[in-house]
Amino acid sequence: MASEDVKTSESAVSKIVNLAEEAKLAREEIKPSSYALLSICKSLIAGGVAGGVSRTAVAPLERLKILLQVQNPHNIKYNGTMQGLKYIWRTEGFRGLFKGNGTNCARIVPNSAVKFFSYEQASKGILWLYREKTGNEDAEPTPVLRLGAGACAGIIAMSATYPMDMVRGRLTVQTEKSPYQYRGMFHALSTVLREEGPRALYKGWLPSVIGVIPYVGLNFAVYESLKDWLVKEKPFGLLEDSELGVTTRLACGAAAGTVGQTVAYPLDVIRRRMQMVGWKDAASVVTGDGRNKAPLEYTGMIDAFRKTVRHEGFRALYKGLVPNSVKVVPSIAIAFVTYEQVKELLGVEIRISD
Repeated sequence: MASEDVKTSESAVSKIVNLAEEAKLAREEIKPSSYALLSICKSLIAGGVAGGVSRTAVAPLERLKILLQVQNPHNIKYNGTMQGLKYIWRTEGFRGLFKGNGTNCARIVPNSAVKFFSYEQASKGILWLYREKTGNEDAEPTPVLRLGAGACAGIIAMSATYPMDMVRGRLTVQTEKSPYQYRGMFHALSTVLREEGPRALYKGWLPSVIGVIPYVGLNFAVYESLKDWLVKEKPFGLLEDSELGVTTRLACGAAAGTVGQTVAYPLDVIRRRMQMVGWKDAASVVTGDGRNKAPLEYTGMIDAFRKTVRHEGFRALYKGLVPNSVKVVPSIAIAFVTYEQVKELLGVEIRISD
């Protein structure tokens, strides 16, 4: 009888020990998942802040670029960067310089958050696949792998926020003389849905995605590769305590922005023009304050390319390139550095490729 009691007691103790071990393991599993969730949130916050700060800093140039892209070649109102900015200031005032920026930030903050986070995850996944395929566990990211990760990030971010980009383009283009005014992003979204249907929110999506592959891909690839080269080679004494300084990182971001936007710019012009199709009041903006109500018609991306080049010449594909360059170079630089600085403040590992 005593023997049975001992066995029962041992069994109970064994169960209690097992339950305690299971609870300990469960707690250990929860900690990494909680940490991972916190890290994801911090990464998204850093990306969102980077996008908002960088885009607001160059908002007047962003508006001028879009106006140059879509204006009527026979009725030029915006003729160059300085003249265009002065014209907007004179006719619309200070607020005119930042027209559409609220909508732009509402788009760019989630876009930037998704883009940076997607790049981190894509670079890890692509590097893992590369190591598995080559059998080299110590393989480092190459410029081509970074280009692929950046392209994936760009496609995901662009597709997720494209309807906001589409209406932002229209909000930016409208002026005080436009016969119909969108009152804001949500009014523009609802109006486009009601009058043109849900597909209209993705007009110009194809050239946007094609353009974002080299644009975002090259941005990340050039930025990360330049940083790696500078750290390894240590040229010109640019290394500060084994780390690159803010000024050097800004220069890396500027170089990345210059390369990416120059390659992808014609596709940006085409997507803006395609976004105007179907907007019955677009002619008043694009063809010159309503004097010519010729409709804007493109059957697709190739047709938009062909008609633009035929009627306005090859140079039309680079309309607005100068203000865009002045805008993109500091914007990309500020975005990268702001992202890394915010991640540092939040206590997250700042390297955006492993």
